[in-house]
Amino acid sequence: MELKTTIIKESAPHIRRKDNLVGMMLDVIIALLPLVIYGFVVFPVAMARNLFIIAAVMELSEFVFVLVTNRLPVDGTKHTFKEQFLNGCKAYHLSNALVPLVSAIILALLMPTNMDNEALLYVSLITSALFGIIIGKLVFGGTGTNIFNPAAVGFVFAKTCYGSHFQYFDAFNPNGATIVDAGATPLGSEHIAIAGNGGTSIQLGTYSLLDLFLGNVPGGIGEACKLLILVGLIYLIVRHTIDWRIPLAYLGAFFVMMLIAGFVLWFGYKIDDPWTFALYELLSGGVMFNAVYMATDPVTSPITHPGRVMFGIILAICTTFIRLFAAIPEGCVYSILIGNMLTSIIDYPKWSTNKWNWKNIVWPIAVFVVFALIELWALCVEVF
Repeated sequence: MELKTTIIKESAPHIRRKDNLVGMMLDVIIALLPLVIYGFVVFPVAMARNLFIIAAVMELSEFVFVLVTNRLPVDGTKHTFKEQFLNGCKAYHLSNALVPLVSAIILALLMPTNMDNEALLYVSLITSALFGIIIGKLVFGGTGTNIFNPAAVGFVFAKTCYGSHFQYFDAFNPNGATIVDAGATPLGSEHIAIAGNGGTSIQLGTYSLLDLFLGNVPGGIGEACKLLILVGLIYLIVRHTIDWRIPLAYLGAFFVMMLIAGFVLWFGYKIDDPWTFALYELLSGGVMFNAVYMATDPVTSPITHPGRVMFGIILAICTTFIRLFAAIPEGCVYSILIGNMLTSIIDYPKWSTNKWNWKNIVWPIAVFVVFALIELWALCVEVF
């Protein structure tokens, strides 16, 4: 007897649990709460300002989108504005409020605590929120049809347009010296990029691994305290809101690639301890925040287990190469967008499957090994 398979087309996110989109978004908000509370305690004004402005812009944009896309049909009857408005309101559900709220919280935690121009600060918050929600999501058709993470799109826009004006402060010394852009964060002045370091030894700076873990470093509000990020990760995994494979593959592959870099630098007498170097890179910047809250986005990440492992490895490769060889010290958000672009290829039905076989085991390993060898070669050329 011939068995036929029926494929049903559905929009993301594809939820595989006894819950719905509202429950999933509430879980993400709960997981983000420790970081939000941390932001209000350490930077109350900046946190309140970032969150209120970005959330207001994204929520209003989503509401207008629902009104526009749910207009009454043209049937020869002239409908009043009130009728159109009420009809649109009927189509607005709780999920329409929670989904942009999650994006708004993530973007607010990524944005800087200040800028060297106060007027420009408000402009950046408004335009970044608009760009993220409209270009990153609404132009594709709304929730479930976007290919890019809206918060990542908004932050890349802000970084590109206003990055030279960004200011960060030491979390436990908010009245101390102003840190401008990422050049004086642990991934900037304290960690000299491998590319073009002039043959000098690499100084990991005055920040200890404990400082990095507890958030006693300058940086984005949500990226600083790794302890609270791990708390959120555990909650999301226990609640089955995210797949543990993505953050594990991302962070694990990233650590191994940085360990390879550490040993090359150690052999070249650039650093004292490759393990400390790898841990320093893992705990610096936004790699853990992005691995937990952005890479696991159910809409823009692959839907199969092997695909998610491949996705995490791709993010790790991109982040590693940007950090080590690019002109910018941090590359996590850019890696998210690159991974989002490749998600449709990873999920291509011809080779995408949720079952493990020799092909989807060999492919992630092969991709990782090839790029690890490229990294090793490039570092050896640079160091020796």
